[in-house]
Order: sequence, then C-alpha cells, then structure tokens
Amino acid sequence: MKLETMPDWVAWLAQDADGALWGYEVEPNKQHNGWYENEVGRIVRLGQTEPPADWEATLKRRD
Repeated sequence: MKLETMPDWVAWLAQDADGALWGYEVEPNKQHNGWYENEVGRIVRLGQTEPPADWEATLKRRD
C-alpha cells in the first residue's frame, strides 16, 4: 500500500524493528521490537522496507 492511498482514519505511522510499516487510528504502544494497537482503534499494515536504524524513533503523528 502506498502512503498516498492509506485510509483517512490513519492518524499515526510507525515502523517495527523488522521493517514492517503500520498505520494506527490511535497512538500505539511500544513493545520490545515494535508497536501494537492499544486495544482501541484500527490498524493497517502499509508495507515492508529494510529495518530502520532506530525503530523507536519512527512513531509519527500523521499531518
């Protein structure tokens, strides 16, 4: 999925340590190697890239 075509409800973007890119409706929680929904809101996998150098710094609020 391209970022331009992600659902309108995606408010947060984050990438896991393995390179999986996710969109979240509400701010996700951090776990030992990635992010997970905080039991409310929707989640969608947006794609996969090379693992980021610092996955913990990838959480961003969508503009």
